[in-house]
Amino acid sequence: MTDPAADFGALGGRTPRVPAARLGVAVVHDLVAAIVTGQVKPGEVLPPEGVLTQTFGVSRTVLRESVKRVEEKGMLTVAQGRGTQVNPPSSWNVLDPVVLSALVENDDSLGVLDELAIVRGSLEGSMAAAVAAEHSADDVDALTRAVDEMAATIADIEAFAEADARFHFLVMELSNNRLAANITRILFSRALESSRFVGAPPVETLRNTLDEHREILAAIERGDAAGADLAMHRHIEDAWQRRRFPDSASQ
Repeated sequence: MTDPAADFGALGGRTPRVPAARLGVAVVHDLVAAIVTGQVKPGEVLPPEGVLTQTFGVSRTVLRESVKRVEEKGMLTVAQGRGTQVNPPSSWNVLDPVVLSALVENDDSLGVLDELAIVRGSLEGSMAAAVAAEHSADDVDALTRAVDEMAATIADIEAFAEADARFHFLVMELSNNRLAANITRILFSRALESSRFVGAPPVETLRNTLDEHREILAAIERGDAAGADLAMHRHIEDAWQRRRFPDSASQ
């Protein structure tokens, strides 16, 4: 077993952060990152408080509060007399913004983003089906405006991405599935923090994305729940594969 104190030593040597009110936030981020990256592994016990306060340059009060925050995320278990032990990934709250951001930030193999695309496809597909099954003319008009905005901004990657996200968030809202919408919003928002997820797609790739949104919209408008589900699922999977393997668009 590795020495957790030695692992955390790699995070040391820094001056205390300012302002003081944000010290705890920074310590939580670093603790979560150390666990996510395997600097300290499941079953290992964190170094003593004295080591950690020196490593992070904070007081014992700030450290204890930070450890408590990480414990609330399911990543640590504090046991009197046995120290603070790292929990296995199955115990982590992966929808917690800090945990999910750390997973995405350190996703060198892209495995987390692969899983995220699978979950998004399932959830957003079901929500698109719900909108297709029950919607108003105003709902279709709102979705149409988002797609039209995508077409109008296809030469502006940032504006196009905003219109793209607006379409997806609108489908979530119109589905009236609050749980699925909330989970998907969290996943989507955190994925957008990853430069590899967002990428810098060529215009041809954006045209493919636009066509896929038109297919989703058409299925919703004609009340085809199964078609809307399939179109959304395929779009999310194909869009991610185009970003994951950026050369594929030219093959």
